[in-house]
Amino acid sequence: MGAHAPELVAVSTDQPAIVVTAYSGLQLSEARIERSQEVGAYRQAGELLRQFHGAGPPWHEPDLTVWLAERGEYWLSRGLDILTAAEVADVRAHLQELTGLGPIPPVPCHLDFMPRNLLVRPDGEVGVIDFEHSRYDLAARDLVRLASRIWASRPDLEAAFLAGYGALDDRDGQIIAHCTPLDSVTGFIRGAAS
Repeated sequence: MGAHAPELVAVSTDQPAIVVTAYSGLQLSEARIERSQEVGAYRQAGELLRQFHGAGPPWHEPDLTVWLAERGEYWLSRGLDILTAAEVADVRAHLQELTGLGPIPPVPCHLDFMPRNLLVRPDGEVGVIDFEHSRYDLAARDLVRLASRIWASRPDLEAAFLAGYGALDDRDGQIIAHCTPLDSVTGFIRGAAS
């Protein structure tokens, strides 16, 4: 991402850690900017995420749809005392549908690509921070939170983002639809554990 993200300075394998440079700017979620500037920031964010997804070659193993279904079962088991039977059944049904879409080659993903992790500089340039959850995953998983938390009420921001990112295909839409319930449940379980 070049000048649009912190630079990696050092990596520790003894104690898993990375050191990166500071990156200045205002969080897009907190920035008081005009609507046209916000739309432009979302377009840039789409371009940056597309670059990040192409930053490494796709993997062909493991099948991430199966891995996500297994991970979903882990989260469901942690929340059985706070989730209803209907909620558990709904997530399981979505995870089953997700596995039917695979195998899908995973790519580098941010996995917390939200306005709080997008910084806007005074010149209007956008940068990305907070790569702690980054790993190879399904590209459309980076869009789940944007789609469910932002785009539902701001179709103008969705259009701007996709103008930079590129059009989604039917499978992307299905991944978003099937992963959204899992994202909601994991957030709920994490919140209840705090």
